[in-house]
Amino acid sequence: MILSKARSSISSHGTRSSVSSYGDRARSSHGQRNKPTVTALSRCLELRDYTGAIVLLNFKRQEGNKPEEKTLEWLGYCHFHHGEHDKALDMYKELLESHDADLDFHLYASACLFYMGLYQEAEEEALKGPENLLQTRILFHCTHRLNDEDKLMKLHDKLGETTEDMLSLASIHYLRGHYQEATDIYKQHFSENREWLALNVYMALCYYNLDYHDVSLEVLNNYLQVYPDSALAVNLKACNNFKLSNGQAAEADMKALENACGGEVENDLVRHNQVVFRNGEGSLQVFPPLVDILPEARLNLAIYYLKSNQAEEAHKMIKSMEPSTPQEYILKAVTLAMYGQETESPELLKQAHQLFQLVGTSASECDTIPGRQSMASCFFLLKQYDDAIIYLKSIQSYSVNSDEFNWNYGIAKAANGEFQEAEEILHMVCSEQYRSSYMYIAWLCRCYIMNGKARRAWEHYLQLEGSDYSFSLLLLIANDCYKSAQYLYSAKAFDVLERIDECTDYWDGVRGACIGVFQNIVVGKEPKEHLGEVVSMLRSSSHPQVEYILRVMQKWAKDNGVIQYITL
Repeated sequence: MILSKARSSISSHGTRSSVSSYGDRARSSHGQRNKPTVTALSRCLELRDYTGAIVLLNFKRQEGNKPEEKTLEWLGYCHFHHGEHDKALDMYKELLESHDADLDFHLYASACLFYMGLYQEAEEEALKGPENLLQTRILFHCTHRLNDEDKLMKLHDKLGETTEDMLSLASIHYLRGHYQEATDIYKQHFSENREWLALNVYMALCYYNLDYHDVSLEVLNNYLQVYPDSALAVNLKACNNFKLSNGQAAEADMKALENACGGEVENDLVRHNQVVFRNGEGSLQVFPPLVDILPEARLNLAIYYLKSNQAEEAHKMIKSMEPSTPQEYILKAVTLAMYGQETESPELLKQAHQLFQLVGTSASECDTIPGRQSMASCFFLLKQYDDAIIYLKSIQSYSVNSDEFNWNYGIAKAANGEFQEAEEILHMVCSEQYRSSYMYIAWLCRCYIMNGKARRAWEHYLQLEGSDYSFSLLLLIANDCYKSAQYLYSAKAFDVLERIDECTDYWDGVRGACIGVFQNIVVGKEPKEHLGEVVSMLRSSSHPQVEYILRVMQKWAKDNGVIQYITL
């Protein structure tokens, strides 16, 4: 729906927004009251020029000391259609002050409160009105927003087979993620009423959420051919093109809307989506005020924090969120996983893998790409890398250019000991943010070492020398090179570690690695030139065992005619 231009900042009950049919029906029944006979006003209404209509009505209102009731009614109608629900509410409150006020005004006031996000107040106001089908529909929507399932089912039973009731039911299906059920209702009514072009927008919204973006565009075009300046329809077209192509294509659609409207479109939904199209540019300016209005704003703000490595802020955004769609479950799981790893919280990590498992094993998602990614993430957190790799491999062809996918797939391969493939996959990561992170460098260095390329791992250390991560990388190189019998670089790493921290363990590492190099030279597994580097390292140490080791090496070198490699 087009959001209210005067939303309440204290909306605390449910926030999911979408197209609702009952509001249009409320306005339609209101519109059936005696229309003003002013030709200019009628023309404004035909053109949907509510600003012009409001100017005319305010002028008429000022003509006398007491405005006519029908003038106030039409001001309420125009303000409502213009998205100024607070001003419409003022009109209905003024009308209700009359001693013989029509009780229907309570229902219209309730509709205003609903669109302002004040669902509890809307319900209370609706109950003051007459018990009719319109009241039932309004209460039906209010109880959904207030998450009162018992009342919702009772009101559901009171709905009839009228067009208004069925369209209201379709909107609730949409809000609850039952897009196919909503589509079936819209299709039925459109086949019987081809002039109801707005149903094309509702169907297009359903197809969009079902990921049938081509179909959504085709259906939406029926409406746009008649109303090319509809902010909601053009925004939906842009969202489809964003999914099918990229943000630039979506931006082009929004630019066309601005041209059609003669300037920038003042609509929160449009501003929100433009930030998404621009890959998050302006997130902190646009998303925070919309968090309690658009559920997508809360989700996208959390995504922005995750991409900015602010897991704690992302966790604050979704901590109290009760997910209802696969996307929401996945986002909450990712946030819990990141924050849980950052804080080393087993409880958060457990919650994360449980949420991933819920998505991955659900009947509707188990064979989708997000569903398989979720199962891979679940097994990853459980350190069951064999199983994680099976799921990741099944969707590799769809994600070959995804840095996030290649990061996870590469690390899973490495953790499972498949270092050759892991190295190749990690090299496919293009993001400088990922490539410069210590975790990426550490896993890549481990792959180099296990693939017999210890020198490349050592070169990475030299690039990081003096950084916060250099000590950790030295430990990794020293130990992994020792395990894989690449003793020269193990000795170099242990030598640096001993000079940083005179620990007995580091000297033992230096000694063992140097002897390992010597043994490999003796049996011809390493070039004799490496003997000089080993001797230089040992001579720089003051440990009492050094002299004995050097004598053995020097004697062997002399006996085998390679003394030149160790003579200073």
